[in-house]
Amino acid sequence: MKYTLRVKTNAKTNAVEEGPGGELRVLVKAPPHEGRANEAVIEVLAEHFSVPKSRVAIVGGFKSKTKIVNIG
Repeated sequence: MKYTLRVKTNAKTNAVEEGPGGELRVLVKAPPHEGRANEAVIEVLAEHFSVPKSRVAIVGGFKSKTKIVNIG
């Protein structure tokens, strides 16, 4: 499945929140530097959806706060 989500970096905790319109918001502790935030997003989503990290892929928005992620 493909999801469009917003990423908040430098957060106090790693978490996944669902917004009022069904949009996912991913909070990660990692800074947006050298791909660290993208790696953290993959880890948090894999844990949230109970799938291996290899099943989560960012397919769009690598350098944006709005990302398209494929899970499954």
